[in-house]
Amino acid sequence: MRVEGLLIDLDGTLYTNDGPVEGAREALERLDQSGLPYRFVTNATHEPRRKLAAHLKTLGFSAGEGRIFTPATAVAERLRTEGLSCFPMVEESLLEDLEGVRITRDSPGCVLVGNLGEGFTHGLLDTAFRHLMAGAELIALSKNRYWQRAGGELSLDAGPFVAALEYASGKRAIGVGKPERAFFELALRNLGLPPGTVAMVGDDPDLDIGGAQAAGLSGILVETGRYRPGAQLPTRPDLVLESVARLPEALGI
Repeated sequence: MRVEGLLIDLDGTLYTNDGPVEGAREALERLDQSGLPYRFVTNATHEPRRKLAAHLKTLGFSAGEGRIFTPATAVAERLRTEGLSCFPMVEESLLEDLEGVRITRDSPGCVLVGNLGEGFTHGLLDTAFRHLMAGAELIALSKNRYWQRAGGELSLDAGPFVAALEYASGKRAIGVGKPERAFFELALRNLGLPPGTVAMVGDDPDLDIGGAQAAGLSGILVETGRYRPGAQLPTRPDLVLESVARLPEALGI
């Protein structure tokens, strides 16, 4: 495969709960040495970019905040441009990635839903519901159904709560993370490359591969993280690798 740039998923692709995927750090070093541009893209909504970059550093990866694209960075650009006020249902630390966005609990222009974990209370959901019925848009940082905790235990993500608000209000949530086309377009704009020259590398057949291909990118599936042997894939990847460690070789680097 010949590409001019890459979008690379984080959790499940570069690392898992057990630490870095074997050979992942060396693979990124080879990409850096080759000069091939890449950006990290993730649906993480529980931590700001600053903490994601710090976590990558503790795992031995070199990644500045400007190389990391999250749903919060994508939605913040839109809300600032449109001047839309926001009622955020997100972790407090994530508010730093919404800098410049007007935050309010009174007559917001939108309700923004991320992964709040145990913070999803009936009272908070009821308040959000009333805002939606009063005319606010529903924006979902993530529609993921679940995520995997340390130790392998599965836990509810934001998706089920987004679905509950959709059902109650009759409104359809606007998605801003993977697999939404707008999310990939934002990362591509920063990369400065058209979609046909870029490949997405990830472990999720739906969010990473399906979303990227729908946006015009190539999709490289790695058999780590969410990947399950024998599972029926919703879309056919352009390339399947045992892990990200094999990426430089696959690209002729």
